Amino acid sequence: MIEIHRIKCGNGNCYVIENGTNAILVDTGKKEYINRVLKACNPYSVKLIILTHAHFDHAENAAQLSEVLNAPIGMNENDCDLIESNTNQELFSETFLGKIVLSASLKGFSMRPMPKFQPNILLKDKDNLSDYGINASIVSLPGHTNGSIGVDVDNKYLIVGDALMNMFYPTVSMLFHSKKEMLTSARKISNIGKRIIYFGHGKPIPNKCWVK
Repeated sequence: MIEIHRIKCGNGNCYVIENGTNAILVDTGKKEYINRVLKACNPYSVKLIILTHAHFDHAENAAQLSEVLNAPIGMNENDCDLIESNTNQELFSETFLGKIVLSASLKGFSMRPMPKFQPNILLKDKDNLSDYGINASIVSLPGHTNGSIGVDVDNKYLIVGDALMNMFYPTVSMLFHSKKEMLTSARKISNIGKRIIYFGHGKPIPNKCWVK
């Protein structure tokens, strides 16, 4: 039986997807939470680390966790430019709360360059993850960043990174590199159907219509 464990890392989340023995870690959190993430991973054999996107609050621990867990890093190639600098893909916001989050994010981007790493696996839409011991597949969800991806788990759960957010309330992403692609990805999530949505920020809720 597959289970998802939410690891709260400040205002962000990482996730362990496990079947009792094998596991996949989704996102790695900021450096101050690395021990919390490691503790959550320790009961399992982590076969893969997936980055939903390469912003530092999701990927800062990728290099160290990959080494400690002896697990490859998988992400979409369209986010590789963010490893060098999170400012390489400009972000925008249109809401009051979004602008506050954007200001904090840009401050973090400038103050916290990530330890460099090279992804071992370039993941794309519909890639099957069964070789890593978990019944799951990749869902391409660009918009927040060019290479944002999600993980569809056992046709029951969908980890969406920052394609959607539940930081203050459930919504499409408050920050986007491409608004058009962000809205298209939100519609794609709605059309996937009955799932529990696991956000990069906030508590999980059932899937719904995200764009009217």
